[in-house]
Amino acid sequence: MGAGGQMPRRAGGRGALLLRSSEVPASVTESFILSGYRCPGYTFAQCLLSAFRPTNETGNFWTHFLAVFVFAFRFLEQFWGEAPGPRELLDPFYYPLWNYFLGVCGLLVASSMAHLFNSMSLPIREICFYVDYGTISAYTVGSSLAYFYYIHPRGAPGAPAPGATNLSSGPGPGGEGVDRLSAPEGRVGAWFEALYVPTACLIALFCTLACCSTRHQWPRYRYLIRTLVFLLPFVVVSAPVFHKLWRAGGGPGTGRFFLRHCFWLLASGVFNVSKIPERFSPGKFDIWGHSHQWFHCCTFMSILDELHMIRGEIQELGTGGPPPLPRAPTFLSTFGVMLLLLLLLAGIVGWFGARAYASQQQDKPRKGD
Repeated sequence: MGAGGQMPRRAGGRGALLLRSSEVPASVTESFILSGYRCPGYTFAQCLLSAFRPTNETGNFWTHFLAVFVFAFRFLEQFWGEAPGPRELLDPFYYPLWNYFLGVCGLLVASSMAHLFNSMSLPIREICFYVDYGTISAYTVGSSLAYFYYIHPRGAPGAPAPGATNLSSGPGPGGEGVDRLSAPEGRVGAWFEALYVPTACLIALFCTLACCSTRHQWPRYRYLIRTLVFLLPFVVVSAPVFHKLWRAGGGPGTGRFFLRHCFWLLASGVFNVSKIPERFSPGKFDIWGHSHQWFHCCTFMSILDELHMIRGEIQELGTGGPPPLPRAPTFLSTFGVMLLLLLLLAGIVGWFGARAYASQQQDKPRKGD
């Protein structure tokens, strides 16, 4: 808020002024960031132009906007050279992979747009970040589809990886082989087949609800809560990878890429919660080098390592065209799942957005008084 508790004037004219943290509403400020704020009230054009001006959101925008093109290049790279033809790219085998691609690109685009356009108004700011949380959740479900179809098959119960010792069977009385663990593993596998993707979707909805709620509740611990909330889908979605590595399976580099994926996720969480380096030098990292920019970079590095891991698993499944899978992906079980999830996420975002708009409308008479 400005002096006397008044909202700063609407940004107008060429080169709208940047403000200090004491001159903008408290809901706009970030811990230890003292300057470089855009006043709520920017026009659409001013928001676009602000991407090329040094504000405290400029780095946040570019670290994920440029990442869209880097990811798209690395994703399409696998289809070059001895690549499948256009028809094979549309083969159901690749449905989970395209859902993963859409999930990642949706996350990166929504994040960059949220940081670019959040200064148009306070309700729009809230909606921007509600959408951001929703696309993070959609990305986790896109990952779960890729893990389910490409990483889980060879880690299925009773199917040890090549070169791995089968610990579930051994000679029994009378010289007959007794599969001691196949029955329990088979039951667990059946439950996994039925519940893995639905559970990932339910957790995605829960995470979106929880993160949207932190914009109005528990402000002091909002970054910690959001980080811990998104730890849950990581643990659940990564279950096929944990299982495959435990069974000594996986393609070349699967373990290495997954450990690097975990490292970058841990680093991103540390930056998001600790607010380092601006915590130690408030005001010196207002424009460049503050924790949210490092958070974006580490998050993207984790996604790249995840992509390498998935590509390695696809190569292990077979070469020379789309190989058959133990469970065949269908449009309904991949794109249908993602579409239903997006509709539910849109409902959550719409509900919170309506609340944000109503809250601002209620505040207007109070300010007039």
